[in-house]
Order: sequence, then C-alpha cells, then structure tokens
Amino acid sequence: MNIVINFYKQLQLTTRFFVAVGVAVLLFALSFVWEFLFPLGQIAVLLIAIALLADLLLLFHPSTRVLTRRAPGKLLSLGDDNSILLQLANRGAIRLFMDVYDELPQQFQERKFHQQLSLASGEEKIIRFNLRPLLRGEYLFGKTNVHITTIIGICARRLHIGEPQQVPVYPSILQMKKYELLAFASISTQQGIKRLRRLGHSYEFEQIKQYAQGDDRRSINWKATSRRHQLMVNQYEDERSQQVYTIIDKSRVMHMPFNGLSLLDYAINTSLVISNIALKKDDKVGYITYSHRIGSTIPAERSSGQLKKILAALYHERPQPFEANYDLLYRAVKNVIHARSLIFLYINFESAYAMERALPILQKINHLHLLVVMIFENTELITYAHRKAEYVSDIYSQTIAQKLVQEKKSIVSKLRKYGIQTILSKPEDLSINTVNKYLELKAKGMM
Repeated sequence: MNIVINFYKQLQLTTRFFVAVGVAVLLFALSFVWEFLFPLGQIAVLLIAIALLADLLLLFHPSTRVLTRRAPGKLLSLGDDNSILLQLANRGAIRLFMDVYDELPQQFQERKFHQQLSLASGEEKIIRFNLRPLLRGEYLFGKTNVHITTIIGICARRLHIGEPQQVPVYPSILQMKKYELLAFASISTQQGIKRLRRLGHSYEFEQIKQYAQGDDRRSINWKATSRRHQLMVNQYEDERSQQVYTIIDKSRVMHMPFNGLSLLDYAINTSLVISNIALKKDDKVGYITYSHRIGSTIPAERSSGQLKKILAALYHERPQPFEANYDLLYRAVKNVIHARSLIFLYINFESAYAMERALPILQKINHLHLLVVMIFENTELITYAHRKAEYVSDIYSQTIAQKLVQEKKSIVSKLRKYGIQTILSKPEDLSINTVNKYLELKAKGMM
C-alpha cells in the first residue's frame, strides 16, 4: 500500500503529455468530419501509452538514483553574500533532465529558487548561488526537491531528497577578515583604508632603519648614523595592551533599517571588525550594550578566547523597543572600565533634543576616557531631500527633510565643540570609518 501511495506522490505528468493527449483528442474530434483521421487518433493513443509505460519504467527503475549534498558552511555572515554549494549526482544508467527546487530558510522569503540542468549517467554537477541573510539567528535549510525526466519527457518523477540543515547566521565574519587584511597590508589599494604616517612616536622601540622622507627628525639615531654614514632613525611601534571598548545602543532609535539591515546590525558587524583588529594589534578589547537597562558586558582582555566571547554575545543581541537610559550607561562604564580606554560608542541621535539629553553623560565619559561617538547618517533622507520636486507638496516635504539633515550635522558640530570626537557615517561605511579612526588614534599616540 505504501509503495502505491509513494508512486502517486512522486508521479507528475508533464506538459508534453497533455500536448500529446490534446493532439489525439483533436484527431478524434476531426474524424467526425474526415473519417480517415480516426485511425490516426488510435495510433496516437497507442504511441502515448507506449511512451508513458516506457517513461515510467525508466524513471521508477531501482537503478535510477539521484544524490544531493548541500554545503552552506558552518555559519553564514550577516549582511554579506554567502556562497552556497549544491551538489547533484546522477547514479542511474541513463541521462536525466532535472528541475531543482531547494528549500531555502523561511527568513529569505524565497519561493522561486529554481535551477535546470541535465546529467549523464555517473555525472556530477555543482550549483553555486549566493544568499544574503538580514537577520541573526538559526536558519533551517529543508530538503531538496528534484523533478527528473528522461529524454521521452511524458512524465516526471518528483524526489524529496537530502537532509535538512540548520546553520547559524553570525555577525559578519567576511567583513572581519576583509578589514583585517586591509588594516595590516603594507600597501592598501582598497578605497577607504588610510595608511597614516606617525607624526610623533609612542614609547615602545621597535628597530633602527634608514631615514625616509617624512620620518620624524627627532628620532634620528646619531650614533647609528655615524657608523653607517647615512641617516638612521629609531622606529617605534604602537603601544600595546591598551584598552578598546565598543559600546552599542540597543534602544528603539537603532531599529531603523538601511539596505535591509538595521542600524544595530551595522554596529554589531563593525564591533566584530574593530575588536578583531585591536586584538591583532595586541590591544585589549571589551564590549558593553545598553538600552533601558544594561545588556552584555565583557571586560577588556587580550586572551585567545576573547573574540569568541564577543562573537557569541553579539550573536544573541536583540533590539529593545525602549528609550535609552544614559545614567545606567555611565554607571556601567564606571563599574566595568577601570583604566583609561578608547571607547567607540555607536548611537543614533535623530534630534537635537535627544543629543542634549545624553550630552552631560557623554562629557563625563569623555573626561574619563577617549570617547569616539559614531552617529549614523540618514542616507535615505539625504537622497529624498535632493530629489527633484514634482509637486508643490514635495517642496514642503523636502524642505523638512533638508532641515532634518542639517540638524544631524549640527548635532555633530556641537559634540565636537564640547571636545567629543564624533564621526557622522553612512551605515555601509561604518566599518571603514571606525577602522580608520582607530588606526589614526594609534598612529598619533592619543590612546
């Protein structure tokens, strides 16, 4: 009984079958006018029956087997194009034509993923496609639906094969590796990463090298110069074991989406990037989140497992539908950060009033530490403000938009006026701007 049920579940009649049946019916209908067409109709029915039987025998023969294997990797990176490999193999004795429908995780809302291919006996092929997850969490890939047909093509066999796979989506590992390579490359050709020449020097001696234009003349080593008969300078490396903290606002102002990702997710991806680079620079890194209450707190360390701790904490962060409590933020900074540190604060002020409310706390933190406030630029609002107006109502709306854009710039100016280093960044440029600021502060010895 189960065999019969499975047979009917897997059997699917194709368009070619219905076209053939339609031709036979047409021949029978026309035979009422032209009787000589009646035998042709009978022959057509016989041929359809023979083709159908032959097709069924080929498709449902025990030797006809198709294997699939999906390789999404151990994890996916948030906001990046992740390469997925789907391998198909024909273990049957005949060539098969396949329509492949992979069951993608429901988070992608993709119901039309479809690939067509043909495989000879014993042949294997790999389908490569990209997926861009926009939410952190567990993603469940289902089985793979493969509709196979033979060269006859009268019917198809529907296979539901492979194994479901659950893959976590973590903050962007791809961005972390990309910016690590750019930050440590001796010559960076990528747009955005700046190679800064140190104007002064820090306190850790590295080596003596030949003088090059732009080197600090105060670092000339006269004894080595007299021995080598050419200018030699002391080269100093960046100070190590300095503390770098990332603090992320998880309140409702960070819910705003840009290109599918929320501001919170942009901040999370950047936090992973800067934490990795700081650890590679032998600095200690820590992490704090807050909203109406304090979230995760990880004291600064330089241990081998510190990045994994931060990655796990970032993975579980969720936005909160509440206003931020800045008094609690100050208390967390006092309790967690015990030595002077570089702090990157990711926040989003949409009005001058919101900034004024947080300003006293930011001044206190800046007095204790080196604070860099990262504010998000509303790129969609800027685009709308500069769009050509078509109606009178558009003029009023765009005037308000321009006023809001200008207000965001005035917020940045006021924070800088009070001695708080502030960067106004597009969401997609947040990682670049943060890395550049970190390298700049290291090069200037301001940390």
